[in-house]
Amino acid sequence: MKLLSLFLVFVLTSLCSTGKTITFDFEDPKQINNLIFQMDAPLESINGSADGISGEVFFDPSAPSETTGEIIVDAASLHVGNSLLKKHIHSKDWMSVEEYPTIKFSLTRLANVKKEGMHHIAQAIGKMSIRNVTMKMKVPVKLTFLQGMLEKRNRVPGDLLIIRSVFSVKRDDFNIRKGENLEKVANEISISLNIAGAAPLGK
Repeated sequence: MKLLSLFLVFVLTSLCSTGKTITFDFEDPKQINNLIFQMDAPLESINGSADGISGEVFFDPSAPSETTGEIIVDAASLHVGNSLLKKHIHSKDWMSVEEYPTIKFSLTRLANVKKEGMHHIAQAIGKMSIRNVTMKMKVPVKLTFLQGMLEKRNRVPGDLLIIRSVFSVKRDDFNIRKGENLEKVANEISISLNIAGAAPLGK
């Protein structure tokens, strides 16, 4: 009986998850979603993370190039191990997290989409907003659509969309202490993103 129930859930998930746009929620209840950032300056290498990730991505497995959505990072969740350095990063002189509480990437489409096994490799075309600056960006992404696999992660029927990306931004481009302290705080910020979005069955 249990096997029959699992089979019916799988069939229903399959019927509901193909041939249409699926909405994936990236506010992870397990709080696993995060990004890693690194600034490697001559005098200091700063490594940190952020786990306040949310947003929605709209994905159609049959038309991946039409993927749109928004990934949002809570700026106050930016974390480094050194408490004084963390205070500086959050301060008005740097990220000014009280005045600009979110970091946002708005996705308009995927370009150069290639299928590699279960993955879609593409360029994400959109706009990055940091502090008071928004600029167009193109970043490499790998999307993995896991149909019917949400139950294995969150114990509810549904689908998963995994997004992986490694890219960089320059703080000069976003007017973050432009040209200052480059010997201690690198201009280029390397970012690694590995996040999962959930589409529960029936929502």
